[in-house]
Amino acid sequence: MKQVQAKHKMCRRLGYCIWGAAKCPSAKRPYAAGQQGKNAKKKKLSTYGVMMQEKQKLKAHYCLTEKQLRNIFLEAKRRPGQTNEVLMQLIELRLVSAVYHAGFAPTIFAAKQYVAHRHILVDGKIVDRPSYQLKPGQVLSVNVEKSAKIAEAIKAVDFVVPAYFESNKDEMKVTILREPMIDEIPAKVETMRVVEYYAR
Repeated sequence: MKQVQAKHKMCRRLGYCIWGAAKCPSAKRPYAAGQQGKNAKKKKLSTYGVMMQEKQKLKAHYCLTEKQLRNIFLEAKRRPGQTNEVLMQLIELRLVSAVYHAGFAPTIFAAKQYVAHRHILVDGKIVDRPSYQLKPGQVLSVNVEKSAKIAEAIKAVDFVVPAYFESNKDEMKVTILREPMIDEIPAKVETMRVVEYYAR
């Protein structure tokens, strides 16, 4: 329970769940933890504070480390296109993100475990790197022989799958149809603020 509370600490401070989880502590207590949390007045954030908050939200939603996010930003900056959109495309097409947002895991943390424990295949081959970068046309599947319990758990996940993924739970497969557009990605983050933070 303490681990769940720690993961959702930022959700309480924001007043809503970063992952949209119905059982998030922020649903009952939409204020920061601690004795003063409920009655404390919300301070207006500085420009830097807003940039920092959006960066932290993005890291939390996708379970990224600071180093990982910075490296993805640098890669996005090198590529053609709007940096914030390229950044989100790179993040959203990481293997762990696709497993989560395609409805094959109840949380980003579960998705990370499924990948690390070799339950997920890409084009028929086991890939155990959560950061593996997917491309349109690739197919994710579940190692059903090894992961019968995981397959059953996946069927119970209720998630609205974005249009750039084609999810087939009967066959335990997800096809990457195309790169996502920024307004399709189910993450409540002001991405330009994140870009501004790293571009300082």
